[in-house]
This record gives sequence, structure tokens and C-alpha cells, in this order.
Amino acid sequence: MTTSNHAINTAKLGGQFAFPGASSVQRMGYGAMQLAGPGVFGPPKDHDAALAVLREAVASGVNHIDTSDFYGPHVTNQLIREALHPYPDDLVIVTKIGARRGSDGSWHLAFSREDLTQAVHDNLRNLGLDVLDVVNLRVMFDIHGPAEGSIEDPMTVLAELRQQGLIRHIGLSNVTPKQIEAGRRIAPIVCVQNQYNIANRSDDELIDSLATQGIAYVPFFPLGGFTPLQSSTLSDVAGQLGATPMQVALAWLLHRSPNILLIPGTSSVAHLRENLAAGELTLSPESLKQLNSIATTVATAKQ
Repeated sequence: MTTSNHAINTAKLGGQFAFPGASSVQRMGYGAMQLAGPGVFGPPKDHDAALAVLREAVASGVNHIDTSDFYGPHVTNQLIREALHPYPDDLVIVTKIGARRGSDGSWHLAFSREDLTQAVHDNLRNLGLDVLDVVNLRVMFDIHGPAEGSIEDPMTVLAELRQQGLIRHIGLSNVTPKQIEAGRRIAPIVCVQNQYNIANRSDDELIDSLATQGIAYVPFFPLGGFTPLQSSTLSDVAGQLGATPMQVALAWLLHRSPNILLIPGTSSVAHLRENLAAGELTLSPESLKQLNSIATTVATAKQ
């Protein structure tokens, strides 16, 4: 499957999804995490290349960019502002708070009122915005995955910042179903970001539940993250379609549920075009059956 140097047909890209009470976005978005330096810390190796990726994404029809001021820290948001400000009217920038970086690049929970308030103001300043479209509360009771724990206090702070007009909408990241319900008792939740991909499907029930409520599900590490997806089945289906395995993995997510929004990240324009082209793939029932077997195979191998 080849990609063009021209803007991709935005009527495709997996279609659109409307955040409840917010803007409609293309389901194929862009995650800006990889624009920072190694370990999501410090400046990019190639500053101009990072700007080019952001501009190419928007020129190709992307209107949903995922970021955070703790990427860098500050680096990614400053790149977004330099590349795209003043922003297109339809661009939705989704950021996240709840963590901070140590001087050595380490990650730490930042749930205090002062931490959260400062993080919102840091995002506003570095993005050059008066109000943030969507702010996700990143829960880090366990950095490796969702873990139970109260989010009442930080959610209360976000709800207050929303009432002050600094935030339009609130989302949650790295959370359990109980935490989502707890959050919704305090303020409306428009999206959930958890780890999920064709091989890691622990959130299947949650995705279906959120879909019935019109809440977006945004999988991070859609291509496996630090351990890229590898599967002979994935490669076989890709070969049949004339696509790459990673394109098929993204296309599977778009087929999985209409409330799934994708934010694959890259620091390469060529890789960006390849990711976006996945939104034009159509998977047959037979291909979907083959691909759905991957999670079963992975689960069996772990036993």
C-alpha cells in the first residue's frame, strides 16, 4: 500500500467522533510524546524535523493532537506552539496532568492541589492558550498499569479549574472502571486513555461500556509501545492487503469500536504518513477473525 505526499482524504481517516459537548475530531489523531528527546526527556534530536511532523499532521487532516507539559518537560508543548500557533479553529489539543519529571528524567505522582493547578497553567502558557480543550488526569498509583486508589481529591481540583474556565473538558488516563465511575460522580468525563492494542485486550468490556455512553476510548501504545507488536498473523494479513503490519494493527483498532480514537506517535514525516494511511484500510470479516485470534494466542502463551 502506497501513501501520497498530498493531504490524505480526511473523509476517511477512520471517520469522526464527537467528544460529548465538544468538537468533532478525526479518529486518526497524532500523539506528540515522541517529539521530545530520548526517554521523553529534553529537546528533540532534530528541532526542524519535529516542527515538520506537526505541520504535516495538520495539513493531512489531523485535528486531534495528544500531548502533555511533562513531555520534555515543556519541550513538546513549546514545539506544538512554535509549529502551529495560531491554531486552526477545529484543532483539539488534549493534554494530561498528574505527573512530574525529576531532574534525572524519572516520573513522579503529582496529585496535590498545587501540582495540578501549576500543571494546568504550565500547559496554558507553553501551548499559548487561554483555555485547554481537554485535560486528562493521569493516574500513577502504578506506573505500569491501572491500580485502585482514590481520585476524588485530584478530580475535585480539575472540576474547580473547569468551573473557572481554564479547562473545557476532563478525561482520565491509566484508570480502572471504578475510578471512572468515581470521577463521573464529580464531573463529566469525555475520554479515557488506557493501554490497549490488538494483543493487549484487557479493556474489551470497558471499551464496549464507554461506547454505549458516548465516551471516547484512546488507547496508548496502540502498536505495543516499548515492545513493538510482532505476530505472524498480523504479517500475513498485512501481506494480503499490501500494507504494513503496523498499519493493520491501527486499522484493527478503528474497526474494533466507533468510540476508539487513535493517537499513534512518531518523529518522522514518512512514518506519520504511513500511520495515517491506516485509516483508509478496510478489513474483511475473515481478516478480522484472523486478527482477533492474536489476543487469544498471546494469552495462551502467557499461561
